[in-house]
Amino acid sequence: MPSVKQAAAVLVLASSSPRRQELISLLGLPVRIIPSGADERTPEEWSPREIVEELSRRKAQAVRQKLTEQPDESSIIVGSDTIVVLNGQIMGKPRDEQEARGMLRQLAGRVHEVYTGVSCIRSSDGRTATSHRVTKVRMRALTEEQIARYVATGEPMDKAGAYGIQELGSVLVESIEGDYFNVVGLPVSLLAVLLEQFELAIP
Repeated sequence: MPSVKQAAAVLVLASSSPRRQELISLLGLPVRIIPSGADERTPEEWSPREIVEELSRRKAQAVRQKLTEQPDESSIIVGSDTIVVLNGQIMGKPRDEQEARGMLRQLAGRVHEVYTGVSCIRSSDGRTATSHRVTKVRMRALTEEQIARYVATGEPMDKAGAYGIQELGSVLVESIEGDYFNVVGLPVSLLAVLLEQFELAIP
């Protein structure tokens, strides 16, 4: 009986991120993509954990509302949110190239933390499981010219902290301590643990 349920399970990724789409496909389950469009504003006093867990939950809930006309017990909506934190300062996606350069200047030669929150919501009854993971990243020292060249590629503009570890931004990173996939934007091992609460065992 459990194997039948696993075969029928469909994950709904509440994100248009190509990186998260690639990572969730590693689980080997059917996946639908429905961007959430959720409001990502949060109070300034919130901690990094509160921000990523609430936004991941908010994204999944927004997609669940879109699916209310056709609830399916086998559908589990997955929301995820990632931020970069340097000495308590939270960095999201840069608004423009100037802000991207400023973020990279601050991160260069220093250790920062990447927080990713993950939420799973069953579409049929709203049952929710939420958690987060933290990875420490040391970025190598960078010159103004190196920062300018990287920003000119356009890669930093849709990424928290203005860099993508899985793309050209990998050359900026000296070392990491923790889950690599967490830095990319979806810690798949944490997602697998959360899915176990919905009787989905992976592998």
